[in-house]
Parts: sequence; structure tokens; C-alpha cells
Amino acid sequence: MAADLTAHLRELSQAAALAADALGPSMDKAASLVRATVQGGGTLFFCGNGGSAADAQHMATEYTVRYLRRRRALAAIALTTDTSALTAIGNDFSFDEVFSRQVEALCRPGDLLILHTTSGKSPNLLRAADAARAKGALTLALSAKGGGPLAAVVDHCVVVPVDRTDRAQEIQLCISHAICDLIDHETALAEGTV
Repeated sequence: MAADLTAHLRELSQAAALAADALGPSMDKAASLVRATVQGGGTLFFCGNGGSAADAQHMATEYTVRYLRRRRALAAIALTTDTSALTAIGNDFSFDEVFSRQVEALCRPGDLLILHTTSGKSPNLLRAADAARAKGALTLALSAKGGGPLAAVVDHCVVVPVDRTDRAQEIQLCISHAICDLIDHETALAEGTV
């Protein structure tokens, strides 16, 4: 049984190495979008479905609370957490609009919508990206499986080079943490709390 369990870690390690080799410039561009938003006083908005929703919530919390260093709270909101909004929008409009309706209400120019997905095909994420563009906000997607249709409609898409959903989410979370660590460090440095 131990060999089966450790095989999962070895697979993850191989996927991470492949992503590290392939995604350097793409991750750098993603980090630049987050940096510009934070430095400009904008808000980071996060959304996703299922496990990606959990990752969206996780990352919004890392920015509003802290990651590894003491620093000011950064504006970040997960659009996956307001059950009243999600159920009202789903009931009164459709599930395809659960994020776009919130984006329409909350996003402004200077904000960044970060979409977590493993397929890039979810209609509610595609509509959210369209709504962000209409509001003048930028969009960043973390996807896999070639990026899907979402890759073509966002300002930037980091496409993790794997097809397995679980591996995609694990690598995406690692990338998200790496970007958060960079922003965390830069913010703390600017505040003199490092």
C-alpha cells in the first residue's frame, strides 16, 4: 500500500517539474497582473467550480489575512462564498450567471478577476470573464487540458500542462501560492515589516 501512496507524490513531482520547465514566462506574466492590481489599489476577485471554488476561497484568504509575512490586508474576494447570492442568482437567472452577476455588481477598472478551472469550459466562468471585460477589469485564468475556450477570452491564461484534474489543481495551487509569496514579500518589504 505504501508504494501506491508514494506513487501519487512521485506523479505530482513529475507534473510539477514539467510545469516548472514550461511555465516560467507565463507565471511571470500572471504575477505581474496580480502585482499591478495590488500596487494600484485594486481588488482581486476569485472564482471557480468544485475543487477550483475551494482553491479560489483559499487564495482570497491568503491575500486578505496573510501568507508568510506580517503585512497589511490586501483586497481579495472569493465570489464562491456568498450562498445567498449564489442561490438567488442560480434560482432567479441561471447557474451560468452566478459569477458574472457578482462581477457586474462589484468589479471596477483596476481590479483583477482570477478564474480557477481545470477545463476552461465552464459557462459560468466564460460569462464571468465577459462581465469583467465589460466592467474594465482584467482577467487571469489558471487552467489545464489545453486551456479550453476560456484561454481565448481572458487577458492571460496559465495553462498547466497536464490532463488530470487533481494534478492540475495541485499545480495551480502551488503556482498561486508562489505568486502570493512574491506579493506578500514585496508588500511587507515596502511597509518595512520584513
